[in-house]
Amino acid sequence: MKRFTILWSHQRWQMFIAPSTYIAAFMFLTFMAVMYLFSLVDISMSASDVSPLGKFLSVFWVPVLFMVPLLTMRSIAEERRMGTLATLMTTPVTAGQIVLAKFLACYFFYILLWIMTLFFPLITELYIPNSIRAAGLMPMSQLLTGYGFIFISGAMYIAIGIFASSLTRTTLVAGMLSFGMLFFAIVGAGLVSKFALPDSGFMAWLSQPVDYLQTFRHLEDFSNSLLDTRPFFLYISTACMLLAVTSLITEAKNA
Repeated sequence: MKRFTILWSHQRWQMFIAPSTYIAAFMFLTFMAVMYLFSLVDISMSASDVSPLGKFLSVFWVPVLFMVPLLTMRSIAEERRMGTLATLMTTPVTAGQIVLAKFLACYFFYILLWIMTLFFPLITELYIPNSIRAAGLMPMSQLLTGYGFIFISGAMYIAIGIFASSLTRTTLVAGMLSFGMLFFAIVGAGLVSKFALPDSGFMAWLSQPVDYLQTFRHLEDFSNSLLDTRPFFLYISTACMLLAVTSLITEAKNA
């Protein structure tokens, strides 16, 4: 346990000094600040049943597509290219511990960046005119469940990025693979359901399981405070499976 704690601390420090972490943070916070401002302006100019928080979180997938690859692309690919991964594998730690430490370090910064966006509603409550605040901008239940979805789904997205990084020794390729996998994971089910599955016939039975995999449906339910354990199981189990496969790949490539 002590070795793993030291390893995790080392991985966090590597994330802290990596330029890609700060690039991801700047792009992410800038994009989300602009989106939040647009949602406030929209609700101040026209009545809407959707809170700014709902509109704000509805675009979460856009920054995820570039933030997660930037956070994870160096995790294994860079160390394999530099030869430090092979050295690390000779120490008394397992491949699973190495992968888990890298996952937790990336996930820590992922959560930290999203927590920073909580300052947006806090600033709103302090400086927005009373007439707009009276519209019920930030329902606490939506705040908790909406961010709960972001945190839970983020575990799977970070695991996807770590997995992509284990497939190559080039960070650019790892980033591109991660982007493609994330795009498919987030919007793929929706595209398949809309364009590929017929309303009737032999393939129609797939519509329900594919519909269950739609990320935006999960986000809508969580944002409306409709809690369901199935998405939780989906994201966490998929993350665990990806981390297990990544551990096997890491061990096999350094055997």
